[in-house]
Amino acid sequence: MAVHGKNTLVMIDENDLSTYFNDVGWSADIDAAETTTFSSGGAKTYIAGLGDGKISASGIFDGTAVTGSDARLAAAFANTDNSVLLTSPQGSVLGAQCKLAAGLSTTYEVASKVSDVVETKAEFQANGGVDSGQILAAARSVATATTTNETSVDRGASTANGGVAQLHVTANAAKAATVIKVQHSANNSTWADLATFASVPTTDTLAERVVVAEGTTVNRYLRATSTTAGTGAVVYTVAFARR
Repeated sequence: MAVHGKNTLVMIDENDLSTYFNDVGWSADIDAAETTTFSSGGAKTYIAGLGDGKISASGIFDGTAVTGSDARLAAAFANTDNSVLLTSPQGSVLGAQCKLAAGLSTTYEVASKVSDVVETKAEFQANGGVDSGQILAAARSVATATTTNETSVDRGASTANGGVAQLHVTANAAKAATVIKVQHSANNSTWADLATFASVPTTDTLAERVVVAEGTTVNRYLRATSTTAGTGAVVYTVAFARR
C-alpha cells in the first residue's frame, strides 16, 4: 500500500525535528567483494561484505536560540559523538515502520535565497549501519506516578539475532526519575525485560540506544513500558529493530 510522506517523523537525539524538515532520505548499502576465479563460468561472482548507511534531511531554517532548527543541528554537528537518529514515513504511530541509526553529523548547511525561505540541510554518516524497526511508544506522555504498558506490537514470529532499542525523551517536567524498558513475550501475556534504558533524571531530555546482543532470542511480541514515581509529564518515543 502506498504511503504519503506528509506525516513523516524525524528525530535527532532528544529533538523531534519534523516541524522543520520537509525532505528526508536514508541509504543503506553493502560492499560486494569479488570472488571470481578461472572456474566461475565466465561471469563475475561476489560475496557480501561490510554494510554502510547515510541519512540526509533538509527543510526550513529557524534561528530561535536553543530550540530552533539551527541551534539543534549546529549542536549535532559540533558533537563528536554519535547522534541517535530515527525516521518513520508513517509518522508517530504505534507499530509504524521506522529506520534507526547512530550517526556522525558530517554536513550542516544553511542557504538563503532572495525569493524564498532560508533552507537548512544536514547529513549523517551511520556508525554501525541502518536498522529497520517498529515504533513501540509514539510520543507517549506520562504525567502521574504509575507504570504504563504500551499496547504490544506483534512480529508474527520470534527472531534469534538480538537487535537494538532506541529511546528519545523530547520533553520532561517529571518530579522524579523515569525508568523506560522494552519487554518481549512469546504469548502476549507473560512479559520479560529485553532492554532497559538508563534511568531518565528529573527534567532531563535525552536519547539512548541499547544493543541486545547477537544471538539473543527476541520473542514474537514487543512492548514499551515506563515507571515513574512523581508527577509532571515526560514525553518519549521508543522503537526497536530486530537483527
